[in-house]
Amino acid sequence: MAMSGSDPTGGAGIQADIETLASLGCHTAPVITSIAVQNTTNVQKTLQVDEHMIIEQARVVLEDMDVAAIKIGLVGSVETAGAIHTLLVDYPQLVVVLDPVICAGGGKVLADSGVIQAINALLTPLANVITPNRHEVKMLAPEGDTLEACAMAVLERGAHYVLVTDSQEDAKEVHNALYGNHRKLNSHAWPRMPGQYHGTGCTLAAAIAGLLAHGQEVLSAVYQAQDFVWKCLQSAHRLGMGQKIPNRFYWTK
Repeated sequence: MAMSGSDPTGGAGIQADIETLASLGCHTAPVITSIAVQNTTNVQKTLQVDEHMIIEQARVVLEDMDVAAIKIGLVGSVETAGAIHTLLVDYPQLVVVLDPVICAGGGKVLADSGVIQAINALLTPLANVITPNRHEVKMLAPEGDTLEACAMAVLERGAHYVLVTDSQEDAKEVHNALYGNHRKLNSHAWPRMPGQYHGTGCTLAAAIAGLLAHGQEVLSAVYQAQDFVWKCLQSAHRLGMGQKIPNRFYWTK
């Protein structure tokens, strides 16, 4: 199950989740949390789906289908965080991958301080894997003075694993580090692709969720998901005037 916002470009959000999971051999049950007015340049505005409707969308599927994992993307409001928390408590068997979307790729802020607090209090403690980028992990754990300290603080809030992605525009490599059990478990460096991309974080978190749903161990799933994303970026399309869109079916070539 993927819970996220709808992106009309098809590049990020629930559409990116569906493409990623389908590419990895999973069936996606999509639950819409918000509707965006968005293009490949930036998000212009969003409309939150009523929290009761979010619960109803998910619960009717969870009672009908055998869902192995749940990937959470854009939360957008405190009420939405509360609704998702209710579902996770009621279905504790679900493997949970949380992508804490705070800002859009174009820079628009999508989660205010109240939403960040709700993510920390209600969702992070129930997450098997959380996948913040360097900016998001600092906003989730502002008490940390380094990326590693921020990751440790997120672990202290209850997440089992934290994958911090660190892509800086002036760097030649992207360095991603996985933390768990109160320590850094491993890190991987990937050649940085030129340009900017739309939906990279969604793709990564959805890929991890899909691989975990297939029964892979966390360390293996996290590495293979990074490799999948890198290959998607290698074959990315420029379909609009802004960011490129990852080709999540690169292997069909």
